[in-house]
Amino acid sequence: MPTTKSDFRLFLDSVRSGVDHALEHALSPTVLVAVPANLQEPMAYALLGNGKRVRPALCLLAADAHGGDANAAMPAALACEMIHAYSLIHDDLPCMDDDNLRRGRPTVHVKYTEATAVLAGDALQTLAFQTLASQDNANLVAAQVQTLATAAGAAGMVGGQQLDMDAEGKAPDLEAILQLHGAKTGALLRASLYLGAIAAGADPLIWRGYAESVGRLFQITDDIIDATSTTAELGKTAGKDSSAGKATVVAALGLEGARALAASEVQAALAALDEIGPSRRYDELADLPRFLGTRST
Repeated sequence: MPTTKSDFRLFLDSVRSGVDHALEHALSPTVLVAVPANLQEPMAYALLGNGKRVRPALCLLAADAHGGDANAAMPAALACEMIHAYSLIHDDLPCMDDDNLRRGRPTVHVKYTEATAVLAGDALQTLAFQTLASQDNANLVAAQVQTLATAAGAAGMVGGQQLDMDAEGKAPDLEAILQLHGAKTGALLRASLYLGAIAAGADPLIWRGYAESVGRLFQITDDIIDATSTTAELGKTAGKDSSAGKATVVAALGLEGARALAASEVQAALAALDEIGPSRRYDELADLPRFLGTRST
């Protein structure tokens, strides 16, 4: 029996081709004319693979919820995916999480070399900010660059990665785990919604409570999936968090405790959304926490 797609899944599917086309254009040889061919290829390999495009979809969804133009929000949507792709390249490196699989394919450092992987990640990171800076509205650029830099930098994603590495092999502490997940994973998801709101001329901070619950929920579900899925299902090495002594919600609470926490975050996100009261895209935004809480990859 075919599965009925959820509201958020339908929205994700509706924007994915446009996002993919824009990403392909951003990495086309005519755009990257001055970039060495041996760097263009791993950049494309990392960015144009079969990612779900959740972060660009969140950016476009928030913009639409405020009545904004999708074209105006697209640079920020692309920048979010570029930062995400760079973070995965670096996350998989031998000096970090040391993984050989990502999305069912060899990781960038395995496919190419470790040095090339580092450079491809660096290139995608800076391309994200170049993409934002290419917009004509200087005030918009300043606000979006500040938002993305904060989320991706030392107080956000990069700092979260450091906390993640520091916590390896230590007794799991739920509060510390949620803090590191809020930085490593949640910061960019939160920024995706903020950037969409900024593109539509709205106050991004009204999304804070909703975005924080969505970020926590995404990582809690990731922890559950890692503990319960096979490598074939995940497209990356299953059970690696446990074997590496990673700080996860499952390690702190067990599977049932993690599932209960995920369910509570779904309700927290819905309560925060009702406070926002968007006049558009309410169904998709209300379905997003359920989608994240029940995803299997």
